[in-house]
Amino acid sequence: MHRLFFFIIAVFLFVPTVNAQELFAGYEQLFTTPSQYTAYQTTGKIRIDGNLKESSWEKAEWSDYFIDIKGSKYPAPPLKTRFKLLWDSQYVYIAAALEEPAIWATLKQHDAIIFYDNDFEIFIDPIGDTHNYFEIEINALNTIFDLFLNKPYRSGGVALLNWDVQHLKSAVSIKGTLNCAMDTDKEWVVEMAIPLRSISMGNKVQVPTDGTVWRMNFSRVAYDTEIINGNHTKKTDTIHHRPLPEHNWVWSPQGVVNMHLPERWGYLQFSTQKAGTAKINIPLPAAEKYKKYLWLLFYKQQQYRQQKKQYATELSQLNFPAIIGDSDLNCRIVLQATPLQFTAIIQSIPGNEKWQIDQEGKINKTVNP
Repeated sequence: MHRLFFFIIAVFLFVPTVNAQELFAGYEQLFTTPSQYTAYQTTGKIRIDGNLKESSWEKAEWSDYFIDIKGSKYPAPPLKTRFKLLWDSQYVYIAAALEEPAIWATLKQHDAIIFYDNDFEIFIDPIGDTHNYFEIEINALNTIFDLFLNKPYRSGGVALLNWDVQHLKSAVSIKGTLNCAMDTDKEWVVEMAIPLRSISMGNKVQVPTDGTVWRMNFSRVAYDTEIINGNHTKKTDTIHHRPLPEHNWVWSPQGVVNMHLPERWGYLQFSTQKAGTAKINIPLPAAEKYKKYLWLLFYKQQQYRQQKKQYATELSQLNFPAIIGDSDLNCRIVLQATPLQFTAIIQSIPGNEKWQIDQEGKINKTVNP
C-alpha cells in the first residue's frame, strides 16, 4: 500500500507542468477578462417607450462604453454606445443609447436580416454552457430579428429563425430625424422588456435569484455612409462597388470578428437589491480558472483538426501538459478522443472540482461517482 502511494506521488512529481504564458501564446486575444455588470431590481413599473424617465432607469448604472470587437488594442469606436439593465420577477429590462449623427434604417419586416442596417444586438446564454442561447437584433425603426441557436455555428448550430421572443416589448426613441440627410442627429435609444418566460428552457419560468450569473454580450453594427440623392447610402469599395465591411463594436470584446463565441461574452450578475444600491465589485466565478484551460484545449483541437483533418488523440500532439501548475491552480487534464470526437476533463489536485468540454464546445461541471 505504501509503495503504491509513493509510486503515484512520484509519477505526479515527474509529470511536466506548464508555464501558462507559454501555453497561451498566440491565443491571448481569446483570454482577456470578460466585462461584468450587476443588474439590480426595479423600484417601480417601467413603461417601454424609449424615454427612460422612470426612477429605476435614472438610478441604474450605465455600462462601460463599447469597444472594438477584437479588443482594446484596436482603435476606439468614434461613436459612443452603452447600456443599462434592470430586472423583476417577470422581465429583464434593457436600455441602450447609441450616439449617431446620421440615423437611418430601411428594414421593416419582422425577422429581416437586421444587421444589414445599423443595429443593436443582444446575446443571452442563461445557463452558461455556450449552447441553447438567444439573439435579438433591433434597428432604428424598432424592427426585431430574434433567433435561437442550439449551439454555435462553429459546431454545426442551426439558427431557428421561426423562434420568437413571445410578448417582447420594445421601443426606440430618436434624438434627431430618422432617414433625413439634411440635419445632424444625436442618438437613438433602445428600450426592451424581455419576458423571462420566453427565454426559459422547459415549462418552468427560470427567475434569477440573488447572485445568479448569465453570460451575455451586446453588439452594435455600424456602416460608413454617404449622402446620395438625398439619402444615407452605404459606402462601397471602388473596384467591386460592394458595401464596405461593417464596424462591430461590443460591450465585452470577443477577440475575433465573431459574436458566436459565447465563452467570450460578459458576465451579468443579478442582485435582489433595488436600483440605486452602491455598486458591487463582483469576482469572476471561481470555475473560470478551470474553464480557461479547457477552452484553450478546445481551440488547439480545432486548429489541429483544420490542419490534420482529425482531432488529436493524445495531449502530446497538442503540446498540452497533463498537469497544470498555475499560481492559484493545480489540476490534471485527461483527454478522451477519437479522430472524430473528443472529451477533455480537468480536475483539481487535490479536490473534487471537475469540468469537461467536448468537440462541440459544450462545457459543464461533472460529478464524481
